[in-house]
Amino acid sequence: MSLVNKERPLIIISGPTATGKTATSIQLAKFLKKHQIQAEIINFDSLLFYQEISIGTAKPTPEEMNGIVHHLVGINSIAHDLNAADYIQKAQDIIQQLHVKKIVPILVGGSAFYLRALMKGMYKEESDSTLLESALEDQKLVIKQKWKDILDKDGIAPIISYLTLNDPEALNLFHTNDHYRLTRAAEHFDLTGNKISEQKKHFDTLSPYDFTENQHQYHFIHFSLDFDKTKHWEIILNRTNQMIDAGLEKEVKDLLAQGFRTNLKPLLSIGYKETIQFLNQEIKTKEELIERIAISTRQLAKSQRTFFKKITPKITLNPLTDHEKIQQLSLNFLMEK
Repeated sequence: MSLVNKERPLIIISGPTATGKTATSIQLAKFLKKHQIQAEIINFDSLLFYQEISIGTAKPTPEEMNGIVHHLVGINSIAHDLNAADYIQKAQDIIQQLHVKKIVPILVGGSAFYLRALMKGMYKEESDSTLLESALEDQKLVIKQKWKDILDKDGIAPIISYLTLNDPEALNLFHTNDHYRLTRAAEHFDLTGNKISEQKKHFDTLSPYDFTENQHQYHFIHFSLDFDKTKHWEIILNRTNQMIDAGLEKEVKDLLAQGFRTNLKPLLSIGYKETIQFLNQEIKTKEELIERIAISTRQLAKSQRTFFKKITPKITLNPLTDHEKIQQLSLNFLMEK
């Protein structure tokens, strides 16, 4: 008999990069186990999906996992993207299986877009005509391949030029380095004649940051972890140095020696992109490499923090001082009727 009184319970632990989400979630699962509540962790950090990259993603080792089951970690090769739609299907299936077994899922990660996609759904690809009906699936694949080839051959510049002409608002939605979403915006207009930015305007009317009305009717408690910015910068610098000391350069060299292309999406991520530049002598010294990675990490954290601040409801806590509070609040949440 389950001791959990909540129906379809879910614990969410989110926050910017380098805020101790992994350690906090493992501590929480162990705490719940002491109270005869079984919990398993489901990752929603997009870079942890990939098998071949570990040091630059701070992927937890088996020792760090400490016997706690982790889902959606190291499930995909970097040679093949795992997008938000793929993630939603996999995560939903795992959550459903855990609920059947009376196991509490703990969602953990920093990829806010994937979390929101799971809880609220995604933009629907639709147009005024029947353009996206199944009869035109082949055309969809052709267009997707067309833009992939353009990106591989000429980089992001022609995609930005295309959007400047056809959906300039999309350029305000996505960062210049977000090649995936910019390419998706170009694909979408090419296929439908409609702007993906218009879809976002419609989606925003549906309270996309309010998880109270989530599409799966999960009963959840959401902890958003964060530090003050001075402390966070210190932690980012320390973690960057640890990654270099742990062999990030060798990890990247080995990946390139295995034939993985430098323009693969995971290898354009922070840490890997800069290390490739270092190997190509575009970055001259180890000190500059560390600084560049740390600054890029801080910029990512700022962007993540902005996104997570919009999401409600949540409880924002400091993982260094509030871990006992997180554990007790989680236990109260699961036990209350």
